[in-house]
Amino acid sequence: MEILILGAGVIGLTTAYYLTEQGHKVSILDKNPDVGLETSYANGAQLSYSYVAPLAGPGVIGKVPKWLLDPNSPLRFRPSLDPADICWNLRFMKACNASQSDKTTRELLQLSFLSRDLLHQLMDAEKLTMDFQASGKMVLHRSTESFNSAVQLLDFQRQLGCEQFALNTDECIEKEPSLAPLKNQITGGIYTPSEEAADCFKFCQNLKTILLNRGVEFLFNQEVGLLQSNGSSQVSVMLKNRQTLSADHIVVALGCESTALLKPLQIDVPVRPLKGYSLTLPIQNDNQAPHVSITDFERKVVYARIGKRLRIAGMADLVGMNKNIDPSRIKTLINEAKAVFPDAGNYAQAEQWAGLRPATPKGKPIIDSTRYKNLWLNIGQGALGFTLATGSSKLLADKISGKTPSVPDTLFSLSNA
Repeated sequence: MEILILGAGVIGLTTAYYLTEQGHKVSILDKNPDVGLETSYANGAQLSYSYVAPLAGPGVIGKVPKWLLDPNSPLRFRPSLDPADICWNLRFMKACNASQSDKTTRELLQLSFLSRDLLHQLMDAEKLTMDFQASGKMVLHRSTESFNSAVQLLDFQRQLGCEQFALNTDECIEKEPSLAPLKNQITGGIYTPSEEAADCFKFCQNLKTILLNRGVEFLFNQEVGLLQSNGSSQVSVMLKNRQTLSADHIVVALGCESTALLKPLQIDVPVRPLKGYSLTLPIQNDNQAPHVSITDFERKVVYARIGKRLRIAGMADLVGMNKNIDPSRIKTLINEAKAVFPDAGNYAQAEQWAGLRPATPKGKPIIDSTRYKNLWLNIGQGALGFTLATGSSKLLADKISGKTPSVPDTLFSLSNA
């Protein structure tokens, strides 16, 4: 079958990989001049298979007033009268309870563990070079309350297949010596040895080479104008230049841009942009930069070593489709990083970046068919796009090919988003 994928980020590329493995002829369309130039370009770099708990957690709503008043808060909201935004916010608040959070976590872990296995298979088969390292991940806690809450979750996580350990302050520093200057600020940490890190953009570049060798056609610098229905069961793609493209199947993997594109077809997807920021710092003092991936729980900032660089990422701004880099947010991120790893390198030389994470209220991706028999969705992975990419894409490829998916596909249907 001929399949057209809209979007050349990590989700679109991995979808193409598994579809070509199953013998399909694939084309990928993207408005950019190359692959991986949007949200995949400079994300947090952590492959976080065990830490998939959604943003919509039981304690979130009580923190919203504080976040609204604090200009440096890790989450920022812009009030909106858009009915779609209001609906998303209401669905998000409805999901902020322990029962829904636990349910979402259980479902996401099935997909993340599948993704981990598939990525390892892909790496072995294709000999990828993407600054990959399996150094584990440590979630640092500064308050006794948050650390104790994390420890109480260990049994729940272990029941779901996660191998994690609670470390006291000295054990955290023994595991990651570059944290020594923070000794008086760390209460403890949760260490997960199976977590990994890699450069998502380099992964995308690797996949591009593989896909070109498989005969995949890349249609760069082509922007979708609209999806138009041809009768009641098929759609085609009209580009901004008025050219029309058809295929046996069309996969929408355009992240946050998918919502507006699908709306004229009366397909309402609850995907909204969460803007995140990152810095990529050349490491100048090796022993002053972490080797283990670090998540600063209270500050909501992550640190991952990729090759000879340190990726620092954080913030979540609900500010619409604005991709501009907010200098005040970058300043906050730099100040947070300097307070943790001040001598890792010259922060003035760090590459600054902002990208839009496609988030659903419950924190689950949408991997599903639509009422149009040739139109499919692979969207809404949020901050877990890199982590969930291989599992999400294999799941969709199996559905398109009529195969039985490795995890229950109904978990990630549009109706369950």
